[in-house]
Amino acid sequence: MASADFAEGRLERRQGLFQRLADLTDFEAKPAEVPEDAKRQPIDILEPDDTRKRERFIPVTRFALLDRLTKPYLWPAGQAADARRFFRYLDYWRQQQYFALLLDLEQTYEAFSPDSDLLMTRSFSDDERASLQHRVFEGVESLLQRANYERIDPSNIELIMTRDSHYGLDLFVDMEEFERISIFYRGASNRKYERRRIRKFLRKEEFDVPIFQRLFIMFKLKSVETCVEEAMRDMKLSREAAEKHVARNRAHFPKSMNEKNIYLKLFKNLPRTDVEMIFPNTKVRFRPLDKLRLGVTASGGIGMGAAGAAGKVALLMSNPIAALGALAGLGGIAARQAMGFLNQKQRYMVIMAQNLYFHTMADNRGVILKIAARGAEEDVKEEMLLYSVLAKEKSTRTDLPSIDLAIENYLTRTFGVKIDFEIDDALDRLIRDGIVVEKPDGSFVTLPPAEAAKHIDAKWDLFLDHLPDPVSTEGYEFEGRPA
Repeated sequence: MASADFAEGRLERRQGLFQRLADLTDFEAKPAEVPEDAKRQPIDILEPDDTRKRERFIPVTRFALLDRLTKPYLWPAGQAADARRFFRYLDYWRQQQYFALLLDLEQTYEAFSPDSDLLMTRSFSDDERASLQHRVFEGVESLLQRANYERIDPSNIELIMTRDSHYGLDLFVDMEEFERISIFYRGASNRKYERRRIRKFLRKEEFDVPIFQRLFIMFKLKSVETCVEEAMRDMKLSREAAEKHVARNRAHFPKSMNEKNIYLKLFKNLPRTDVEMIFPNTKVRFRPLDKLRLGVTASGGIGMGAAGAAGKVALLMSNPIAALGALAGLGGIAARQAMGFLNQKQRYMVIMAQNLYFHTMADNRGVILKIAARGAEEDVKEEMLLYSVLAKEKSTRTDLPSIDLAIENYLTRTFGVKIDFEIDDALDRLIRDGIVVEKPDGSFVTLPPAEAAKHIDAKWDLFLDHLPDPVSTEGYEFEGRPA
C-alpha cells in the first residue's frame, strides 16, 4: 500500500510540473480522452479525428518548446540559462547526425536519381543495383519513421481509391505497374471548404474535407519486359499482343520517365480521397453522371440530325447536293458530340493538373533533404520534453508510463494537440549520447544542464576525429564517358 501511494504521489508531482509549464500560456484545450486500447489499434485513416489513432508527430516548433521549457522559474536558480544552451547544443548535434546519414543516402540514391546532372562514373551489375535499390527504400523509410510519418498499408490504399474524389473526378490507378511503392502521411486532419448547391438555390455551404497535411510517395516502375511477361502469363496473350498491351498502358507516361529510376514526391494539404492524383499512371474516367448527361445529349443531337437528314438523303439521285449537305451536317453533329466527350475529359485533366500544382512540395532529392530536417527536429522536440522531466525528477523505468502520460497531457493543455508521445525512442537517444545513464536497478541519472552542454561540446570535438571513410562495395569505376 505504501509503494502504491508513493507511485501515485510521483505521478501527481509530474502532472504538477507540466501543469506549471502549461500555465505559461493562456490557451487551454480540453479534448475528449482517447482510451489506451484505442490508441494502439490500427484505425482507418479516413475516420473522424476523434476516433482515429493519435499520431506521433508533434505539430509545434522546437523554438516554441524551447521558450516554454526554459522559463527561469521552472528551474533551480541559474539552471534555466544552462538548460537553454544545452537544448541549442542538442539541436545542432541532432542535425549533424542526420546530415551524416544524409550524405550516405544521397550517394546511394544518385544511381537512381531522375534529376542528376552529374556524370555517372560507376557501373553496376543487376545484383548491385538491386542491393542499392533496397538500401534507398530502407534508408528513406527509416527517415520517414523518425520524422514521425505514418505508413499507409496496401489495404488502406485500396480503400482510399474507392472513394469519390473531392474535386469530382473519377480516377483509376493500376497498382500492378509498380515494382515497389511506399506511401506515408503525417498530419491527417480536416479542412473547411465551400461549395454551392442547386438544391439550396446556389447558396454557399461549408463542408469538411479530410486532408493529409503531408503525403509522401516513393516508387519504382516495373521494367517493360516484366510487364510483358506478366501480361503473357496472366492474360494468356502472345508476346506481340502483350507488347502492344503494355505499350498502350504506358502511352500516357511522360517521355522522361525511366523504369530504372526511383521517384520521390512530397505533397501538402492533399484531400485524402484524391490520393490517386499523385501517381504517374493516373487515368481520368467519366463518372456515371457524366456518361448519362453526355450520352443523352449525344443521342438526342444525333437522333434529331439523323431524322432531319433522312428525307434529304432519300433525294440522293434527284438532288445529290442537298443529300451530301445533309450527310455533312449529320457528320458535323456527330463530331460536335465527340468533341463534347473530349472537352469534358480535358477539363478533368486541367483540374487535376491545377490542384497538383498547388499541392506539390518537393521532388526526389529535395524530398530526402526535407524529411531528414524534419526527423532531426522531431527527435529534438521529444528529447527536450523528456529531459525537462528527468533532470528535475528522480525516476525509474517503471515510471515511464506516467511520464509519457504527463507529457501528452501537457501538450494537450498547452497547444490543444493530441499525440502519441514516443518516450522509449527519446530515452534511448539520450542514453546513447550519455545524457542519461540507467543504473542496474532501473533508476535514471541525468546530467544537469551545464554538464549536459559540456558533454555535447566534447562530443562535437571528437566527431571529426572518428569520421569514417566512405566505403562502397557496389560497382566499379571506369574511365571515360559511359555510352
